[in-house]
Amino acid sequence: MGSAMATTPAPSASAGESDELLRTSARASLTSVLPAPGSAAADDPDAVYEAFAGWVAAGGIELYPAQQEALIEVVSGSNVVLATPTGSGKSLVAAGAHAAALTAGIRSFYTAPLKALVSEKFFALVETFGAENVGMMTGDASVNPGAPIVCCTAEVLANVALRSGAFADVGQVVMDEFHFYAEPDRGWAWQVPLIELPQAQFLLMSATLGDVDWLREDLTRRTGRPTAVVTSVERPVPLHYSWATTPLQETVEELLVTDRAPVYVVHATQAAAVEQAQALTSAKVATREQRAAIAEAIGGFRFAPGFGKVLNRLLRMGVGVHHAGMLPKYRRLVETLAQAGLLRVVCGTDTLGVGINVPIRTVLFAGLTKFDGRRTRHYRAREFHQIAGRAGRAGFDTAGTVVVQAPEHEVENARRVAKAGDDPKKLKKVQRVKAPDGFVSWSQATMDKLVTAQPEQLTSHFRVTTSMLLNLLQRPGNPVEAARHLLLDNHEPRKRQLQHVRRAVELFRALLDAGVVETLPEPLADGRQVRLVSDLQLDFALNQPLSPFALAVVDDLLDRESPTYALDVVSTIESTLDDPMKVLLAQQSKAKGEAVARMKADGLEYEERMAQLEDVTWPKPLEEQLRAAYETYRAGNPWVADHEVRPKSVVRDMFERAMTFGDFVAFYQLARSEGLVLRYLSDAYKALRQTVPEDARTEEVTDVVEWLGEVVRQTDSSLLAEWEKLRAGDDVDVVAATAPVEDEAPPVTANARAFRVLVRNAVFRFVELAALDRPQALAALDGSPDEDTWADQLDAYYDEHDSIGTGPQARGPHLLQVDDGSGPHAKGSPRRWYVRQVLDDPAGDRDWAVVAEVDLDASDEACAAVLQVAGLLRL
Repeated sequence: MGSAMATTPAPSASAGESDELLRTSARASLTSVLPAPGSAAADDPDAVYEAFAGWVAAGGIELYPAQQEALIEVVSGSNVVLATPTGSGKSLVAAGAHAAALTAGIRSFYTAPLKALVSEKFFALVETFGAENVGMMTGDASVNPGAPIVCCTAEVLANVALRSGAFADVGQVVMDEFHFYAEPDRGWAWQVPLIELPQAQFLLMSATLGDVDWLREDLTRRTGRPTAVVTSVERPVPLHYSWATTPLQETVEELLVTDRAPVYVVHATQAAAVEQAQALTSAKVATREQRAAIAEAIGGFRFAPGFGKVLNRLLRMGVGVHHAGMLPKYRRLVETLAQAGLLRVVCGTDTLGVGINVPIRTVLFAGLTKFDGRRTRHYRAREFHQIAGRAGRAGFDTAGTVVVQAPEHEVENARRVAKAGDDPKKLKKVQRVKAPDGFVSWSQATMDKLVTAQPEQLTSHFRVTTSMLLNLLQRPGNPVEAARHLLLDNHEPRKRQLQHVRRAVELFRALLDAGVVETLPEPLADGRQVRLVSDLQLDFALNQPLSPFALAVVDDLLDRESPTYALDVVSTIESTLDDPMKVLLAQQSKAKGEAVARMKADGLEYEERMAQLEDVTWPKPLEEQLRAAYETYRAGNPWVADHEVRPKSVVRDMFERAMTFGDFVAFYQLARSEGLVLRYLSDAYKALRQTVPEDARTEEVTDVVEWLGEVVRQTDSSLLAEWEKLRAGDDVDVVAATAPVEDEAPPVTANARAFRVLVRNAVFRFVELAALDRPQALAALDGSPDEDTWADQLDAYYDEHDSIGTGPQARGPHLLQVDDGSGPHAKGSPRRWYVRQVLDDPAGDRDWAVVAEVDLDASDEACAAVLQVAGLLRL
């Protein structure tokens, strides 16, 4: 594994990228050393700079030259484009910018591409500036939104800029990861504030911007401020690049023995990352002492069955896994262990390049290709440098290492050449292996090209939507002039600008035809000749575009007397959420498998089976009704045309199958996508809580919502705990909201209503298996009688009745009888319930039930309903 090339070493320093270093400098409160707003010192750029630099120095940190230059420009009032390598301390410059804005008495906004990064920065800034000075807005909820420093996603700031423009209370904008400007789907959100906030000072930061001369000129023209471009080609921690022709396992082991750990192994897929992590358990990754330290750090952390057990075993061997499909609590645990220096190897995907804070010494690329959703292609220069730049830790390492693994066929060829030795005859006879058909390969030349390549030029990806127009229509002043400026003075070429104008005219005419806006015969005092005709639920239109549609369906179309009403409400809300495609494809695969089994049993020929399978997809409850309602609603509300209704059943499917989170993941084989499943369930819970009005919430609807919240909370409490703190809005206790979220969820029995639904679902699994007459499967459930007992009880039932109902009527709460010790003749107790799930027999006698005891203490320990089932008994 020889070195292909290396950067020129730079002196080691300590003002690195991570917020941890920023926090260590907080020996005294930053706000206590800054000049008071309105004072003479506050108007002196030198005084502001010296105050911040002195605070940094008090923490033992020495600013790099690029940091000093950027900070001097910021406090002088200039815009700054900071294009320096990863690990060069851009976070510290951002903190200095916020400090300058605080001193000047203006509001500053910090934006990041991911909600998780916004949250991370929010807590870091709270620690630096105090909770009263920092707020957060993510679209889902907000905390202290009127604070002088606000952390938000790029889309949130873009909507503020569209709605208020130069009238917005935005004096400074710090945009992190500004290379997202070039993202096709989201780049508009990074461009809009540049166009619509001429009053603001901008600090744009990224390690991979490419040529930005055009951006400097554009910012200066728009804001009237000088714009400084601060760059640095030298990293504080230099990188050394290598090409490896040893097998991946050997490459990792060599890095370990040559003291180049921690190693982050970057894979093209989540499956490959997990597979490689498991393969590494055969190597001596960690010493006995290191494994003991890991075990102590893990402590009583709760690992769920499935992938949790796999991760637990890997971590205790010193190997981590990190990718977007994991539960947040697992990713956070891996990050925590890595930050403590306890994990010597972490296998993951390229999520590392999105600013995830995992301190490492070596980045090992398992390949130089990725699947971008359409095709497999080579990494772009920007992507490669974003990931490679994570190697080397400021203040810890004198150099970072980047290793690129050769493709497997090249590794085999290298082995054969090495075996031939220096013998020319043997070398001539070596049979070289070719790449598999269709394989997108790479070579050392590919690596060398990426290493020396400059990041690609940032390209504009502006687009026009109805939500954008609705925002502009609320802006003070003439919205037509505002639209003209936005559409004809953006960064698009002239041809596309004219296309955007035509698109905006089409959308505006649709709003006009629908009666959403009206033209005025005489202009208003502010010059406005167009206005909204009525108050619209724009909070829905911006954050959850189809929420008003869902509200209309629940109010006008659903029958509250129907036994399926609660689940129909769920299906309506689910149709407005983004599709979790991995989950839906797993459901479709399962449905196709079940359909094939049925068709084979019915004797259908192969060709007919294949023809019928074309129509089998994932479950789509209420599809016809929802699509028809959507078309009607869109005719009067044209802004929803940007968003399609998407019928699906994830929450409903889980509830109807009486499944726990683990059951659902196992049933559909989604262990590698647990995080995706949980995020979807969390989004569904939030949407149900936010969208369904109180007067539409029957007891059954409330039961389902409470159950869903508890499922998410018990699986990983972090997704809801923070949101539930923040959703209180302006009245939230800011200090409490910024406290770290506990990993452990509250006891599963704490929410009595939700726990009762968990019990009902657990008991109903027995009912479903009894309806299928499957004594063996019943006996396999925990806390259940043996197979012979079940067989006898089922025979006795079926001697009297032909079937057991499992539909909505059978699930009704009136058929679940719970003795919790509160009645005058109760046998149960507050910590031990007796339950009877009465069967829905065809005669309506209701004379049989599944009878069980529920141990609440054991349930809290297991984080699930723990039952001891007596069996199927006649009442």
